[in-house]
Amino acid sequence: MNPYLAGFLLGLVLLSAYMISGRGLGASGSARQVLVTAVGSVAPAYAGNSAFYSDFFSGSSPMMSWLVFLGAGVVLGGFFSGAISGRLGFKVERGPRITVRTRLLFALSGGLLFGLGAQFGRGCTSGAALSGLAVMSAGGILTMMAIFGTGYLIAYFFKKLWV
Repeated sequence: MNPYLAGFLLGLVLLSAYMISGRGLGASGSARQVLVTAVGSVAPAYAGNSAFYSDFFSGSSPMMSWLVFLGAGVVLGGFFSGAISGRLGFKVERGPRITVRTRLLFALSGGLLFGLGAQFGRGCTSGAALSGLAVMSAGGILTMMAIFGTGYLIAYFFKKLWV
C-alpha cells in the first residue's frame, strides 16, 4: 500500500478511536489484559492479593476490555489482509549473514524487551507515541524521538546481519 495512504488511513483509525471511545490506540494494554486474566485463572489468590493484578479485577472480566478486542482485531485484520493479497504464509525474512535460528532468537528477545519496556514506560509505541502525538503531548513527542533515536543507534550495531 502506498505509505502516504496508509498513514492517512491510520490517522482516520486513530481519530475514530478518539471519537468512539474517548481514548487513543495502544497495543500493550491488550497483552497485559490477557496476562492478568491468565494469572487470575491459574493463581486467583495471588492475583487478588497483588497490588498490580488486583486493580484489574473490579467485577467484570479483564478479557472484556476493549483493548483485548483491539488486539484481536489487529491479529485477525492482518491475517485477513495477508489472505486476500496472497501474502499469507510462513517464512522468516533475514539477511544473508544470519541464520533462521538467530533471526528468530533476536526477534523473540526484541519482542520480550519491547513488551517489558512498554510496561515500565506505561505504554507501547502506538499508545505513547502515536496517540500522544495526535494530541500534541510533550510526552508523546519525546517518546517518539526516543524510539526512533534508539532505533537508529541500535541499527548501526546490527546492520551487518542484514546487508
